[in-house]
Amino acid sequence: MKNTDRKYQAYLNILKLELVPALGCTEPIALAYCAAKARAVLGAIPDRVEVEASGNIIKNVKSVIVPHTGGKKGIAAAAGIGIIAGNADGALEVLIGTTKEQTESLDGYLASTDIKISPLESDDVLDMIIRVYKGKDYASVRIAGKHTNIVHIERNGETVFDKKCVRDKKSEDYALLTLNDIFDFVSTVDIADVEALLQKQIDCNTALSDEGLKNDYGANIGKVLLDAYGNDIHNRAKAKAAAGSDARMNGCTLPVMINSGSGNQGMTVSLPVIEYAKELGSSKEKLFRALTLSNLLSIYIKTGIGTLSAYCGAVSAGAAAGAAIAYLHGADFDTVGHTVVNALAITSGIICDGAKASCAAKIAAAVDAGILGYEMYKRGQKFCSGDGIVGDDIEKTIRNVGILGKEGMRETDKKILYIMTCVD
Repeated sequence: MKNTDRKYQAYLNILKLELVPALGCTEPIALAYCAAKARAVLGAIPDRVEVEASGNIIKNVKSVIVPHTGGKKGIAAAAGIGIIAGNADGALEVLIGTTKEQTESLDGYLASTDIKISPLESDDVLDMIIRVYKGKDYASVRIAGKHTNIVHIERNGETVFDKKCVRDKKSEDYALLTLNDIFDFVSTVDIADVEALLQKQIDCNTALSDEGLKNDYGANIGKVLLDAYGNDIHNRAKAKAAAGSDARMNGCTLPVMINSGSGNQGMTVSLPVIEYAKELGSSKEKLFRALTLSNLLSIYIKTGIGTLSAYCGAVSAGAAAGAAIAYLHGADFDTVGHTVVNALAITSGIICDGAKASCAAKIAAAVDAGILGYEMYKRGQKFCSGDGIVGDDIEKTIRNVGILGKEGMRETDKKILYIMTCVD
């Protein structure tokens, strides 16, 4: 693929859009960003706050620790820290720069402020409105479709900003994604075009994983894996990814490079690949090409599913990591494709029941499936069309996964939210 080709430029653009830094789980951080923006529009620290959020936002904020809150979880904590400490121009890094004093003041602010939280009926699975009040003044900010996509700003009844809500649909660039073209791009891309972005992914996500292995976070899945199953490369690859999630789901204040709107997916597509590259003595160029494959392939699979779903994003990311590990071993296109098919056949159906400590264990299972998918095909074994959701080829299998995740699990998503919020 030539660098002047439409697809070449589209794929570069997709990587730049999807691989961005974030501090904390992206759903509570999106709420913090929305709240910080609302405070800035109001021009004062509000004494009353109203938060409306779609079901998937509620699900993904309920059980995850928000950074710089002293270990707090939930919508009120996310909105509160965004209001008192957030950089209104910081996007998913809204809480970088939060001081100890601001963290310590959060308890008092939450205790003295009326914060009303209610569900938001919306066509978008990612949708939120935050209204803030001070005396007779109020401001309102709405984010929908994407974590930082502000679609409406209002102050005292006057519209400050408004644009069409970006729905969860493929753009023209994303519609160009196919495994065949991704593989072509990976093989021909000028490393200079992706090096800075991927090096940042390596640096950020490795630091977060190291922190998860060094200190006590959540259920410490990364440490458990190493302690229980040893230090071989297969287990180490799972443990590294899980450890990053251990830290991130449990309040670590280090940033992560996300993929498809998710830090957990960002770590799943990168950390196992980085670990295998070390084990194999792969060149930096080979690692960059493998990471390009892993990132784009995960984005491709996730595009059909949507930004948020009852289908666990670690599944697509783990399959992509398995494909990139196969690539590091010198695998050809067929091997990469069948690795993905095998992996998706194994783990599709893992539910997303919100961001929390157990995400680390799901990541480990998804990475394991990706590696098993490669080891199967290497030994002449594969799942074939007719084996459940497996299609005639990789493209049809990915299409089937998209249907399952976006349409088939819609009712499952509602039941998960009901269980999480209504069942004692």
